[in-house]
Amino acid sequence: MGWSAGVMENGMAREQKMSLQSLTLTEARSAVVEGRVSAVALAQQHFERIAELDGEIHSFLTLTRERALAQAEKVDAAARAGEALGPLAGVPVGIKDVLTTRGVETTAGSKILSGYHPPYDATAVARLEAAGAVVLGKLNCDEFAMGSSNENSAYGPVKNPRAMDRVPGGSSGGSAAAVAAGLCVASLGTDTGGSIRQPAAFCGVVGVLPTYGRVSRYGLIAFASSLDRVGPFARSVEDAATVLEVMAGPDELDATASPQRVADYAAETRKGVEGLRIGVPEEYFGEGLHGEIRAAIETVLDGLRSSGCSLHKVSLPHTRYAVPTYYVLATAEASSNLSRYDGVRYGLRSKDAATLASMFRNTRDEGFGAEVKRRILLGTYVLSAGYYDAYYKKAQQVRSLLARDFVQAFADVDAIVAPVTPTPAFKLGEKTSDPLQMYLEDIYTVSASLAGICGMSVPCGETSDGLPIGVQVLGKYFDEETMLRVGAGVERNQKG
Repeated sequence: MGWSAGVMENGMAREQKMSLQSLTLTEARSAVVEGRVSAVALAQQHFERIAELDGEIHSFLTLTRERALAQAEKVDAAARAGEALGPLAGVPVGIKDVLTTRGVETTAGSKILSGYHPPYDATAVARLEAAGAVVLGKLNCDEFAMGSSNENSAYGPVKNPRAMDRVPGGSSGGSAAAVAAGLCVASLGTDTGGSIRQPAAFCGVVGVLPTYGRVSRYGLIAFASSLDRVGPFARSVEDAATVLEVMAGPDELDATASPQRVADYAAETRKGVEGLRIGVPEEYFGEGLHGEIRAAIETVLDGLRSSGCSLHKVSLPHTRYAVPTYYVLATAEASSNLSRYDGVRYGLRSKDAATLASMFRNTRDEGFGAEVKRRILLGTYVLSAGYYDAYYKKAQQVRSLLARDFVQAFADVDAIVAPVTPTPAFKLGEKTSDPLQMYLEDIYTVSASLAGICGMSVPCGETSDGLPIGVQVLGKYFDEETMLRVGAGVERNQKG
């Protein structure tokens, strides 16, 4: 978190050069508010770091330099005028490329949306900018957020900045990698079945999955509408809580956004955890869990006990059905949502289009990647006549059982602590030839996604090879406060 003073060339003001890789949101905003660095200079420093490092990492697809510098100058002008500044004033952020940005190419990592410039901002993006955030650009992701490794992007994979031969996780791998590498202070990702928590764990940063409905989905390019959620990545639990609070709340543009009160999430992270009851699900510690991850989670649990928490075994008996249930429901919704990409309204249109039918067929064949096609085919199959009851309807029934498991568990505990992933970050290309092995990377995350509860990943150590390990904290519906308290407690124990 070091600082080094540097005098600007014109001699008019003294600014400070940030140590960008460890810079927190609180530090960045304070430096801007107190005049130690201008928002413009801070943005430029991040663009310089992106130019230096991102050629290899490939976390950004598009940079929004003009938009960023205009916003930064607006923040600096407000600071010079002595105006009250927002909670994200001058903070450089990146946006996953499934969230629309007015006038900025938004591709969802797919060729079929190449050249698409939305006429509006997603609500989450608009709220960040209204709070003073400086948007540096759009972040690489698995195509239409479908993947667990960020190797499904039509524009090439993202590399894990902690180990460049490893995946950063998916589908929000670009969002996690950019924060881990110091290319931005915070970022937005989306989570459908684990796509915030898993890359956060793989890259060693904090990632938060809000309760379904806590953050507006307006402007989010849909994969599976009943599962998709927008959430933040940051370097500390308090930073993530601050970003979450800015985004959260009702939205007249999204009927699924909840009107429930938004708490002071950052303040919650400063509370202790004494007296909290922590659930430990036996189903998450079985065969297949990497030994060093198991040991790290056990150390976390010991630390929470030492901090005054009580530990209690809980059972989530339908967990073993979570992955197949997720891949039935998510692909069914994807096959419906992605039917709109036909070459008529926006994005790619095949040049081989002699007839309307051939335009539809060829555009989708040329524009969609292999994983997206696989999921559309599977989703169409489970929704087809003769299979709807056997697969889709049955999966919806199991989803209800998974949600009931959590309701029953939370009747006895305040939060649940578990692994995020069964393994550390795996090597690029290691699982691309075996989709089923890739899908099993989501085994500890999809249950919370199906149930609609909140969750987060917090760094909790490293393997002997230096690969990050994350711990998952799950909370009750709309109880982000307790989840964040526990996450902050884990973080304090790691530092102390």
